Amino acid sequence: MSMFHCPNCASPVTPKAATVKLTACEACGTTLFIEDAQVRLAGDAGVMHDTPLLFGLGSAIRLGGHQLQILGHARFSYGRGYWDEFWALDDKGAPCWVSIDEGDIVMQRVLQRAAWPRYDGYLRLGQRIDHDSVEFAVAEEDDAECIAVRGSFDQPLLVGERYRFVNLQGDDGTLLSAEFQGSRREWYHGRWYDPFEVEVLA
Repeated sequence: MSMFHCPNCASPVTPKAATVKLTACEACGTTLFIEDAQVRLAGDAGVMHDTPLLFGLGSAIRLGGHQLQILGHARFSYGRGYWDEFWALDDKGAPCWVSIDEGDIVMQRVLQRAAWPRYDGYLRLGQRIDHDSVEFAVAEEDDAECIAVRGSFDQPLLVGERYRFVNLQGDDGTLLSAEFQGSRREWYHGRWYDPFEVEVLA
């Protein structure tokens, strides 16, 4: 991987993967955008208070038959609490997200636009939609704020930005979730895991 120097403190910064678009300088805590082999300041990395976690930034884990390398850690607040999201690459180099919220764990992958669910109007709590021959119900809908980032990600995450999120539970036990910010949106599909299914390898 190419090495850059932080525009804020000049410390060397080496992204962990070619797909990385955002990384945090370990020396000064500044987040950096990486665009076309150029680096620019993205803001502060926020405060990541230490809390007990099953794994963390830099961990290698096995989950659901996949071996994952954790490269990024973001924390989101929804007012009455927070959850942690980890960006990872699997053993084939494919990206995924692992979220931990009050002990519940979900692994999700980004859906390409052509695979996004189709529905009419505005998704509301309890609403049901069909997607890929499975019926999903909106189980959670709220706003969240990114409060801290560490490590590297394949998309920009800015401390202080707010997102609307929607989680839909499938009748087959899988999960659909979406993040909305202005005109930008992302859809994810995944499944829940028992914390005892997580094996920390290193």
